[in-house]
Amino acid sequence: MTSPVYKLCDSHVEEMAALDPVMATYRGILGHDAQMTDYSPEGLAARDELNRKTKERLDQAAPASDRDRVARDLLAGAVSTALAAHAAGEDLRVLRVIGSPFQAVREVFDIMPVSTGEEWETVAARMAKVPGALEGLRSSLAEAVSRHLPPPRRQVLACATQGASWAGLAGGKPFFEEFAKRYSGRDGALARELSRSASAATAAYASTVSWMREELAPLASESDAVGRERYALSSRGALGVVPDFDDTYAWGWDELHRLEDEMALVARQVSPGAGVAEAMALLDGDPSRAAHGADALRAYLQQLLDTTIEQLDGVHFDIPAPLKRVEAMIAPPGGAAALYYTGPSEDFSRPGRTWYPTRGKTVFPLWGEVSICYHEGVPGHHLQVGQVRYLKDDLSRFQRTAFVSGHGEGWALYAERLMDELGYFEKPEHRLGFLRSQVMRAVRVVVDLGMHLELPIPAGERFHPGEVWTPELGKQFLDERSCFPADFMASELDRYLGWPAQAISYKVGERAWLEARSEARRRLGSAFDDKAWHAHALGLGPLLLEQFPRELAGVEG
Repeated sequence: MTSPVYKLCDSHVEEMAALDPVMATYRGILGHDAQMTDYSPEGLAARDELNRKTKERLDQAAPASDRDRVARDLLAGAVSTALAAHAAGEDLRVLRVIGSPFQAVREVFDIMPVSTGEEWETVAARMAKVPGALEGLRSSLAEAVSRHLPPPRRQVLACATQGASWAGLAGGKPFFEEFAKRYSGRDGALARELSRSASAATAAYASTVSWMREELAPLASESDAVGRERYALSSRGALGVVPDFDDTYAWGWDELHRLEDEMALVARQVSPGAGVAEAMALLDGDPSRAAHGADALRAYLQQLLDTTIEQLDGVHFDIPAPLKRVEAMIAPPGGAAALYYTGPSEDFSRPGRTWYPTRGKTVFPLWGEVSICYHEGVPGHHLQVGQVRYLKDDLSRFQRTAFVSGHGEGWALYAERLMDELGYFEKPEHRLGFLRSQVMRAVRVVVDLGMHLELPIPAGERFHPGEVWTPELGKQFLDERSCFPADFMASELDRYLGWPAQAISYKVGERAWLEARSEARRRLGSAFDDKAWHAHALGLGPLLLEQFPRELAGVEG
C-alpha cells in the first residue's frame, strides 16, 4: 500500500505537471506534450499556490518509515525553496543563457518523439502555443521591471542573440521551420498545420528578440552580482543547503592549486618536458586524435557510451536493461556551449540522451571528451537519472522526476573521479582531459562566489591580488586558468553570472559525495563495498546536500 507521504508526492507531481507541461516533458512525465507552460505572472502564481498547498499537507504528514522521511524531506525542501523564490520575485525575472524558460520553450522540441503522425500532431499542437508562452514570459519580465527587480542586461542581450539564431535572424535557418520540414507523412492538412505553427513560433521569437533589445535591455540592471542574500536563496535551490561562502571560496582556491599541480605532472607524461599549455596544443593540433565532422564525433561518443556500459555492467554497477540504451546526439545550434544530458521518459520510450553543441566547428579533439562522456553518460547522469526512473516500485514519483544540482552534478563529477580511480584513463591524454574538467569546476567555485559576492582575491595569489572580483576579471581569469577555449568560456561566464550557485554545485556536490563515502568506509572498515554503497546511495533517489550526512554516510556497504 502506498503511504500517505508517497501519495502526496505523487499528487504533487501530477498537479505540477499539468501547470508546467514543459517541465513534465523534460522530466519524462507523459501525457502533457501537447501543452505549453504558462510563464505569465498568473501562471507563476498558480504554481506557487500548489507549492503552498503541498507544504501545508507535508506539515501534517508524519513519515511512517525511513523511505517516507527521505521522500518527505526532499519534497519539503523543494517546495520551501520555490515558495521563497516566488516571494522574492525571483521567478519573475528568470532570464539566462541556459536553463530558463526562454530556452525551454525552444529546446523542449528536441526531446519530443516524432516517429508517428500522432506524435507530429502533438508537436503541432505545442508549437502553436509557443507565441503564447513567450508572451507570458514577456509579461513576467515586464512585471519584474515594474517591481524594480529587472534581469541583468548581460542576460537579456545574450538571450536575444540566442533567440535571433532560432528565428533565423543571424544568418542561419529558423529552427521551427526546419523542424517542421522533418515531417514526411502524407497528411497534407497536418503538414500545413505544422508549417503555420512553425511560422508563428518563428515570428514570436523574432518579436521577442526585438522587444528584449529595444524595450527590456534599456530597463535591465547593469549589475550582474546578486549579493549574499540572493546567493543564499540560489544555493538552497541548487544544493539543498547554504554552505559557508567564505570557507567554500577558500576551499575552491585550494582545490584549484592542487589540481593545477597534478595537471602539470600529467602534461609531462603526454609530452616530456612540456607545460600544460604545450601539451594541450599538441593534442589539439594532432589530426589523428580528433574526430572530423559532427557525424564522426557522434559515432565516437556513441561507441564510448556503449563500451562503457558493457564494461561496467555486472562488475562495478548492476545496470538495468532499459538503461543500457543511451543516445549520443548533436545539439541544434543557438544554445549554450556546454554538453548536456536529457533523461529518459518514465516508460523509457524516450531514451536518455547526451547532447553535444558543435559551435560551428568541424574538427573535434577527443582527448577531453572521454571524461565529459563519463560525466554525462555512464556512470554519470544517465546511470543516476535513469536508475531513479527505473525504481518506480521503491521511490515516490517526485523522487523519480526531481533533480537537485548538488546531488546530480556532484554525482556526475564524482563519476569522473571514480573512473579515474578504476583506471579508465589509461592514456595520459585522457587523464589530462579529466584533470582539465576538474580544474574548470574548481575555477567555477572561485569565480562564481567571487563575482556574485564581490569578494577580494586573496593577497597571496598571482592573479590581481587584493582586487575585488568583477565580470571583467572573471573573464580574464577563466581565459587564463580554465584550460578551455575562450569562446566556450565566454558562454560559461554568461552562464555563471545568470545562474548564481549552480556553477559551484559540481565541486561542492562532489565533495559531499566523497565525504559521505569516506565516512561510510570509516564506519564499515573492511566490510565496505563500493558497488553495494553506490547501489544503495543511488537507490535513495535525489537528495538535498543537507540530507547527505544522515542518509549516505551510514549506508551499509
